[in-house]
Amino acid sequence: MTAGQTETRRRHQVEELCAAAVRALTGDPALHFRARRLHRGREPLPLHAPHLRHSADDDLVSSRGIADGMALRLTTSDAALHRSLCPPDPAERGIFELLEQFRVESLPPPELPGMRRNVRLRHLRWSLEFHRSGLTETARGLLLYTVAQICRSRIAGEPVVEETEELIEATRFALAPRLGHDLAGLRRHRTDQKAFAEHALAIARTAGGLLTATERGAEDDGDPTDPRFSLLIDFDASHGDQIPSATAGTSRTLGESGATYRVFTTAYDSERRASDLVRPGLLTELRERLDRRVGRQGVGPGRLARDLKAVLAVPTRDGWDGGQEEGHLDGRTLAQLISSPTERRIFRTERVEPVADTLVTFLIDCSGSMTAHAEPVAALVDLFARSLELAGAACEVLGFTTGAWNGGRPRREWIRAGRPQHPGRLNERLHVVFKDAETPWRRARPDLAALLKADLFREGIDGEAVAWACDRMRAREEERRILLVLSDGSPMDSATSLANDPHYLDEHLRETVLLQENTVEIRGAGVGLDLSPFYRRSRVLDTSVTSGYAPFRDVLGLFSPGVNVAGSRP
Repeated sequence: MTAGQTETRRRHQVEELCAAAVRALTGDPALHFRARRLHRGREPLPLHAPHLRHSADDDLVSSRGIADGMALRLTTSDAALHRSLCPPDPAERGIFELLEQFRVESLPPPELPGMRRNVRLRHLRWSLEFHRSGLTETARGLLLYTVAQICRSRIAGEPVVEETEELIEATRFALAPRLGHDLAGLRRHRTDQKAFAEHALAIARTAGGLLTATERGAEDDGDPTDPRFSLLIDFDASHGDQIPSATAGTSRTLGESGATYRVFTTAYDSERRASDLVRPGLLTELRERLDRRVGRQGVGPGRLARDLKAVLAVPTRDGWDGGQEEGHLDGRTLAQLISSPTERRIFRTERVEPVADTLVTFLIDCSGSMTAHAEPVAALVDLFARSLELAGAACEVLGFTTGAWNGGRPRREWIRAGRPQHPGRLNERLHVVFKDAETPWRRARPDLAALLKADLFREGIDGEAVAWACDRMRAREEERRILLVLSDGSPMDSATSLANDPHYLDEHLRETVLLQENTVEIRGAGVGLDLSPFYRRSRVLDTSVTSGYAPFRDVLGLFSPGVNVAGSRP
């Protein structure tokens, strides 16, 4: 097992342990962690405080502190009462949320002393991360940090962080006259949420006013959108910011009647190479545009290839190394041993090399709504195709769309036939090959740029496309096969939905994924959308990130084997 696989498995085990602890503490069997986020079923729960956000290098104690803090929030805070009291101002609301989290973390059951230790150590770790990131060097950062430190110290009855005690002393002294009365009230009423909230609101208003004044007066504090401020203010306190989920229903046509998926006619279906659909001159222009986007992304193929190899490669026997001083006795050196009894290099050792015997297929939804995401998706796929080749893995890039809008020729034939009931799929299926597994990335570069041609994007018939991609993969000899479906929504073909029922294609996609998963590892990469209703393993991609490694790291997380990212099977 490679180092990357070992780390992924360790992280998964930590998530499972923390999820079990939260379920035991809350009595809610639907709670589980997915992609380091606590979910109830398929719904992500809000992060009420910045120190509840996971970071990449969290150890078991830190992760347990996050889990225990979330469990205490679920069991000791009245969510409806809290929402009714939240102030509208974002800065004041952030501080108010933080104080409520500090309140619940001060109330662990006496029989669970480890819980108090876990939440304290988690807060300590977050405090040091905040300070060492340089945010306490700004007036705003120091003010917010000081408020957080003195409030938690008073509520929990614990000292402030020793490393920053001298740093915050002057700000603490200046705040004391303004906050002193309400700080005492926080400790006194920590078991009464409503009474506690009166003092918390007063502190939030005071601190919010000071923060506004500081922002107006300071010119050297840097950009308020600095991503480092996520250590304090980048968290969601309500369900309003949750990621939307793909709509998936049950087909009455397929479910109640026991019918099988049908296709009205395959006469107009086609499979085309991308270069056949775009004139050469335009393809050159699109490639230049894609190259500019890839350059702005700032991701080196070498780094991505190393990370891919760490995830995909497995140790493989690759012959023997002779002339060793230990190992297996090499029969070919026995004559040498007789002639030179002191010779020690008569052994051989087995040579093991990491080999990525893997085929990765990117299946891209080329429906009309994906046009808005075409450029970032094309850049992501282009870089992955190049990097997979460097890592020694095979890669295919496929797309699916329709040959026409609103049914095209099949629908016209159906109308001429008298509109028989439940005709099944009612459009011209078009499958596009942007890069096959045998074509190297350098030769496939122009074809990949066809992803930027907007008029290729029409409607999407996902289930048949998944089956087509899996059939192509099974025809190959690679030991491991991974299909990554990039889509921004549910299957949609207007003619098929109107002639059958709205969820006809949804049901077929779910059935197809369940069937094909026996031989192919299928992943869903939702472009701004949660695809877990269709794919057992899925992750949401943020294509608004125009540079950096984050989207690639999200996709890499889907390549690790045996980790259930999306929760329950659809």
